[in-house]
Amino acid sequence: MSIELANESGVEIPAELIIDAARFAVNAMDVNPGALLSVLCVDEDTMADMHVQWMDLPGPTDVMSFPMDELVPGGRPDATDLGPAILGDIVLCPEFARRQAREARRSFDHELAMLTIHGVLHLLGYDHAEPEEEREMFGLQNEILDSFYADRHRRAQDQRQTDRDSRLLSNIGFTGTEEGSGETGTTGRSEED
Repeated sequence: MSIELANESGVEIPAELIIDAARFAVNAMDVNPGALLSVLCVDEDTMADMHVQWMDLPGPTDVMSFPMDELVPGGRPDATDLGPAILGDIVLCPEFARRQAREARRSFDHELAMLTIHGVLHLLGYDHAEPEEEREMFGLQNEILDSFYADRHRRAQDQRQTDRDSRLLSNIGFTGTEEGSGETGTTGRSEED
């Protein structure tokens, strides 16, 4: 999965978190790993213009998704190359998201992760115009978000354990290089042991 992120918002964003959330959501939805996804962060004026242009709604919003028509079953009839599919574009407005997070008493990072997953689901055809669709989409969004945080927590724990193990092994001489020899440290055991 290739994910491209561009930040034109003027707001500092947690880029790695956004990319991780997008990748996790795409994998959770079993999208072909060769798919391409673009995430663009814009300022409120740009988002407001897009919101009017594409949704005919005034003012900025938090996230918009623009799926590509190549994902129609059977593909496009005029397509000549069956290379990686372009999933589409997610447009986030960090400034709007920051305010929204504050009002909901959530962290900015959480808001952006949630909006990214929301955007991926829109790219995959989910919507929330009708109450039944809303229940399905938000239920799925929350499941993916919970799994995403559990996975990040597990990876952080694994990394902390790896770091502790490396420090311990280094402290007792099992890692590193011997001074001047370029060889790795030894365990103090001979082959005959």
